[in-house]
Amino acid sequence: MGNLFLAILSIYMFILVGYCAKHIFKERLDEKSFNLLSVYFLQVFLTFWGLLQRPIDLQLFLTPLIYAGIVAFALILTFFLSKRLFEEDKERSIASVAALIGNTGNLGIPLGIAVFGPESIPFTTLINLINMFIVYTIGVYFYSRGSFSIKESMQNIMKLPVLWFAVLALILNFFRVSLPAEIMSALKMGAYTSMVIQLIILGMYLHSVRLKSLNIRLIVHVNSIKFIFLPLLAFIVLQFLPLSSMTKGIILMEIFMPLAVSNVNLASLYNCKPKDVTALIFISSLLFLGFSFVVLYAIKLF
Repeated sequence: MGNLFLAILSIYMFILVGYCAKHIFKERLDEKSFNLLSVYFLQVFLTFWGLLQRPIDLQLFLTPLIYAGIVAFALILTFFLSKRLFEEDKERSIASVAALIGNTGNLGIPLGIAVFGPESIPFTTLINLINMFIVYTIGVYFYSRGSFSIKESMQNIMKLPVLWFAVLALILNFFRVSLPAEIMSALKMGAYTSMVIQLIILGMYLHSVRLKSLNIRLIVHVNSIKFIFLPLLAFIVLQFLPLSSMTKGIILMEIFMPLAVSNVNLASLYNCKPKDVTALIFISSLLFLGFSFVVLYAIKLF
């Protein structure tokens, strides 16, 4: 348990690097530029390399589907719960969906390596791809309160190169095509660079957060869903599934990820209380470090 918690602290070291770099260099460092570099280039290396690490089997195929199923079931419950607890439409939207959009990319993939080793990468990569679909469909719908076309959201997903390289990697994997060791080594360099950059971007973003006001009711609701209800739901569901302990642990860990930056990006785009969402992301990122004890203990139970 102590070693696993040390692994999480080690991951947070790179977040601290990003935070300190932004604090020192301020406007000379632009997190948006780093994010574009990561999304359109470096994550391609990570996805392509990660999906070639092990042959496709039933567990690898089912993992993202189980993750999506848990999120979909939770969405039904949070939607009806938010209608009872919140009167304002924008707060209902945030309460319904914010906790379901976790940081499976910037934090989930590196943390998977720290806890489970490189063999976790195919699983966490596919979960992150599913999470992207959740962001651009369910996330867009709720933060825009239904005024944005789902068709346009899907078109935005199709423009992301990481999706097409994931498809190519899965095809190569299916037909057991082996790439030369030299190429795999270069891909690995790009993959690990991507993970470090993602953590640094998260740190830079957290430095830019300014908590001017706190919606306590929304904070309590969303973080209760994120760190209590969702993990309990996932833990119960996973008990009845014939998966390996590592696969169950990865799914539970990804469910436990703090809120993704994508939440505030969508909230800002559609003017859905972005300041409240920003506070939610910052607080959930801090709470995760404490709740990580719980998730690590739960993983040991599988």
